[in-house]
Order: sequence, then C-alpha cells, then structure tokens
Amino acid sequence: MDEEERDRSTILEPTIAPEKVESPWGETLKVIGFSVFLALGIRTFVADSRYIPSGSMLPTLQINDRLIIDKISYKFSDPVRGDIVVFYPTAKLEQELKADGEKKFKEPFIKRVIGLPGDRIDVKHGLVYINGKVLSEKYLGEPAAYRWSSTEIVPDGIVPKDRYLVLGDNRNNSYDGHYWGFLPKDKIIGKAVVRFWPINRAGGIDPQPDYRY
Repeated sequence: MDEEERDRSTILEPTIAPEKVESPWGETLKVIGFSVFLALGIRTFVADSRYIPSGSMLPTLQINDRLIIDKISYKFSDPVRGDIVVFYPTAKLEQELKADGEKKFKEPFIKRVIGLPGDRIDVKHGLVYINGKVLSEKYLGEPAAYRWSSTEIVPDGIVPKDRYLVLGDNRNNSYDGHYWGFLPKDKIIGKAVVRFWPINRAGGIDPQPDYRY
C-alpha cells in the first residue's frame, strides 16, 4: 500500500444518523392532540353546538334539537330582526336565585331578536307593534296572550344602543325579554344557523323572516 493509499484509508467517511422512526402510538397521539386543539379553537372562536332543552322556541325549534351556532358573524355586524340568538344570562337573570341560594340560570338561553336599538315595542291584541306598525310573524304557534310595552323597561320605550328585545316563538310559554328586559349585545354568543339533529330535520333552521309591513 503506497503512501497515497494509506492517507485515503485514514479519511473517515461521513456517517448518516439513522432516521428516527416514531411509533404508531406517537403519531396517533399527535393527531389526536392536534384535532383537540383545532376543535377547541373552532368552538371558542368560530362555531359551537347547542341543544334545545325547553319548548320556548316551538314550533321553530323542538326540544332536543341540536344546532350549530355561528360565533363570528356578530364580530363584524349587528344582529338583525328575526335572528335566533344564543346568549349568556343577563345581569338581571344572574341575580335570580333558587331556594338554596344557587343561581337559577347558568346555561345559555336561545330566543329570537324582535326589537332593535331605536325601536319602540308594544305587544297587544296578540300582535307585536314596532314603532306603531304590526310585525308579521308567520313562525308563531299562537299569538301572545299578554300585553306589554317597552315603556315598562325605559320611560321613553326606546331600545337603547347595543340592546335588543328577544322573545321566544312560543310566546305564552317563554321566559324572555318581556319579563327581564333588554339583552346587551356583549351577552350574545352567536346566531343559530344549522340544525344537525335529528337527521330527518337537518339543515338550515329557517329562512330569514319577511318583515315587510
């Protein structure tokens, strides 16, 4: 072996570290973790699912209907008349207590937006009047059997800025704004847009009501 060959024989070839093969369990955990992170992010910022626990929105929504709630639209626009909204209990509702001192209302409510900022609302003769004009409500099961006016909440009867009057479609069996007042916008979680259960009634909840007077 000559000198040149001896020099070459002492040069170490670069070594390539063997690829680390991750176990199937590790990959699965990563996928699950990412899925949970994504699901929580969507639920927190974009959409959520809710079920209907009572008959206050009959006949539009049935007990145990499952809904998708759009949580992002109201970041860029205001609720409009006819929207079905999910919201946290208002300050007045939070003050209502059970006999044992526990809060009576902890879970979100779902109702329909009827009165907008600047409106004056009256309920009489089974009809809703907005600024003196009758509101056509084809989604009701039966007309309201009570009389009410927004003057019961504020002296001039005008719904304040960033406040809404929300009522249940089941007017005579709904604990709604005509009992406890206006709903602040910052209490609104989002708008109900899709029913995904039961399967035989899955799809968009309802077209936007035609409120032409």
